[in-house]
Amino acid sequence: MRISVIGCRGHVGYVFQSINDVPEADIVAVSSGSSDPVEPLVEMSVKAGFSPKVYDRWQQMIDETTPELLVIDGPFELHAAMSIYALERGINVFCEKPIALTLSDLAKVDNARKKGNARIISMVGLRYAPEFQHALELVRSGVVGNVRLIKAQKSYKLGSRPEFYRHAESYGGTIPWVGSHAFDWVMAFSGSTVDKVWATQSAKNNHDHGDLEVACQCMLVMKNLVQAQISIDYLRPSQAPTHGDDRVRVAGDKGIIEVSGGKITLLDENGFQEIKVPPASRKIFSDFVNSLLGKTDCLVSDAETIALTEACLIARDGALSV
Repeated sequence: MRISVIGCRGHVGYVFQSINDVPEADIVAVSSGSSDPVEPLVEMSVKAGFSPKVYDRWQQMIDETTPELLVIDGPFELHAAMSIYALERGINVFCEKPIALTLSDLAKVDNARKKGNARIISMVGLRYAPEFQHALELVRSGVVGNVRLIKAQKSYKLGSRPEFYRHAESYGGTIPWVGSHAFDWVMAFSGSTVDKVWATQSAKNNHDHGDLEVACQCMLVMKNLVQAQISIDYLRPSQAPTHGDDRVRVAGDKGIIEVSGGKITLLDENGFQEIKVPPASRKIFSDFVNSLLGKTDCLVSDAETIALTEACLIARDGALSV
């Protein structure tokens, strides 16, 4: 499988985390997709055993290398245009989230997807983190019964962010950037997509980071009537032991399962217990590639990617700024 890669602004590391698990995969070309330096991407590719050709223009790279899979991790505001360019040429896409910054651009991406046979998923790799992957397996096996409530948290250190984070037109917002992981958890654990969403967001006290929102809250009702709440922030102190603090609480009519600090706990009729977390059985990039090769079904679908992005953008657009 011929693979071309654009940029390394976000989670392109997911590619190199598991690409060597797929013998058929070959990175044939790379481009930064912007004025960003391309050297880090070249170094990662070479370290993984590939010898990609380097292009200044991402369109030329696609046209000349005709990849079967395009990885997109360039400027956020170009995700949609890059995805459409690939999908219209029958090229599958593994794109940084969100795959579009506006609902109109998302509709164009979805239209390009539906017109052809190419597929697209976003880099929601935290669904594949060992603790979340196993907790999802447990919930789907029925350990908490019928899911009724979900509470998710994404808390990060702010630090000093690059310039593009400081402008809404190039960042896109904290709800679709950070919150997309939590929205994905809610969709996965509930087994449903979002029906209604209410949100608040605030850029106050963001330490001179322009438009960047540092605190967001979302309330969701899923189409299967599961209720959910999502807390998103950049308020984690710099002295904290880890960059992020990711949590999910799933309450059902037979028990409650919680994921926090890499651990899983279950409270049910048998009492409270900590569940051992096994190694992840899948990793997002190799899972997607293997699904394209017909070897397996991917844990994330094209339809989920579109629904996830749409929910995040609707939440951001309708959020009360406080």
